[in-house]
Amino acid sequence: MLEALSFAADRHRNQRRKDVEASPYINHPIAVATVLAVDGGVTDPTLLVGAVLHDTLEDTETSVAELESRFGPEVARLVEEVTDDKRLPAPERKRLQVERAPHATAAAKQLKVADKICNVRDVTLAPPARWSRDRRRAYLEWTAQVVAGCRGVNPALERVYDEALAQGRRRLEEEGPLS
Repeated sequence: MLEALSFAADRHRNQRRKDVEASPYINHPIAVATVLAVDGGVTDPTLLVGAVLHDTLEDTETSVAELESRFGPEVARLVEEVTDDKRLPAPERKRLQVERAPHATAAAKQLKVADKICNVRDVTLAPPARWSRDRRRAYLEWTAQVVAGCRGVNPALERVYDEALAQGRRRLEEEGPLS
């Protein structure tokens, strides 16, 4: 696990989150792995290592072969399974996440739910600086579609997601009516 954390920290070292503070990107994979372990009760090392590495294929110069040689084929397959094809336009990537979620492996479903929990929390508590309320609302609703296809694998994670989504919706409502 620590080797994966070191690897991910190195690969994401120059990346920042989109929040106002431009927090270090590595905080996100750490949060996803923590949600899986603490909130989801996950102890499977492949899933936890996959969580730490889940954005390396999508957002860095890392290859599947490199992940496989360093962390094994199971981790590489899991990370590949949850990776979006960045060559596609964002709306198509989002559509494919919704479409593919029900057919994902149990590990990928749990990783997706944990990722969405963290993203919903971030959009709620430390939103991207340039995102309007309408965009934040649309994002929250899109995550609900993805998570709908992942249900039935880890009820504890699903409860945490539902709470995060409800909090996000409440916060947006408290800001006043959407345009």
